[in-house]
Amino acid sequence: MSDIELAVIGGSGLYNMAGLADVEEIEVDTPFGRPSDAIITGALHGRRVAFLPRHGRGHALTPGEVPYRANIYALKTLGVRYIVAVSACGSLREDYAPGDIVVPDQLFDFTKGVRERSFFGRGLVAHVSAAQPFCPHLSAALADATLAAGGRLHRNGAFITVEGPRFSTRGESEVYRQWGMSIIGMTTSPEAFLAAEAEISYACMAHITDYDVWHHSEAPVTVEMVVRVLQANTRLAQEAISNLVAAYESWAGDFPAHSGMKDALITDPRHAPADVRDALRPLIGRYLPT
Repeated sequence: MSDIELAVIGGSGLYNMAGLADVEEIEVDTPFGRPSDAIITGALHGRRVAFLPRHGRGHALTPGEVPYRANIYALKTLGVRYIVAVSACGSLREDYAPGDIVVPDQLFDFTKGVRERSFFGRGLVAHVSAAQPFCPHLSAALADATLAAGGRLHRNGAFITVEGPRFSTRGESEVYRQWGMSIIGMTTSPEAFLAAEAEISYACMAHITDYDVWHHSEAPVTVEMVVRVLQANTRLAQEAISNLVAAYESWAGDFPAHSGMKDALITDPRHAPADVRDALRPLIGRYLPT
């Protein structure tokens, strides 16, 4: 087991930050295929941190093509206990403006069921609790680190994940607003739920790039809008991550997320196929028979 406890999933440029030393690439294979790309590791404030480009370097994968299970599994095998997900999102609220950062507390999965969204099945059934899809302890630390970096921050908000890769219609966007959603994106589901099944604490730094398409006095979202804001916010994200790592001793600990599967298995593991038990042992080995 490595000493890499914190990982960042996001854009491919996040690891190009000041202070990151001894940078290495790790190639990992998993029972669920290969991750989006090689995992970049480096030393920051004396700690090893992992970076995984969600869409691959060069942004080659659509939201539906991202190998979410392989990504989370690979990070778990490296010893990761905390994941910070850096994501672009659209705002569904007037007071959440482009350029702002949201650390959401709720998640609504509105993808279409074509993504592999669980490690379980094939003879081993589990029902993980998803009442708190984002770890409140890591989220609080991430929010503090973002504020210290100078970000315009919103603590809390409901994040709806849509299938993509297209942007929403105005009718869809208006419905999401009526449902009480705060921000919209394409990748947080099933990523957050897979992290829960892997007993990894997960928090999201959502960068608002636009007002989606509902705002009648603002232009509808375009790729150019998204890229422009993300490029402008890269330094902010890097500084926030640096702050989070520097303060590691003050916030890190054993959180409920780290034992979320304790009462989730409903199948007697002794009756599950051996190959399924073996595949999932790196995730939940302490609950499986030897």
